[in-house]
Amino acid sequence: MYGTIARIQPKRGQEKAIVALMEEWNRARKPKVKGAVAGYLLRPEAKNGELIMVAVFQDKKSYRANADDPEQDKWYRRLRELLQADPTWEDGEIIVD
Repeated sequence: MYGTIARIQPKRGQEKAIVALMEEWNRARKPKVKGAVAGYLLRPEAKNGELIMVAVFQDKKSYRANADDPEQDKWYRRLRELLQADPTWEDGEIIVD
């Protein structure tokens, strides 16, 4: 499997909108994305004002296909409007499931 972790900083008052957008991705987009396994959103206890997004795919090929999809870019642009800055991304192979 392959995935990404993104650290994001919501604009003030936008956390609920980010939660809704992530729920929308899981409900509406995930079933259409070949190889999509899971999408998670975490609120770290030690980092006020930060959220962590996790996306899991069957393999790197399906991850890259999603990343290169114009529909995913549209979704990302909606997310980016809710953030203070660009996310910090960490992509990689999932070695223990």
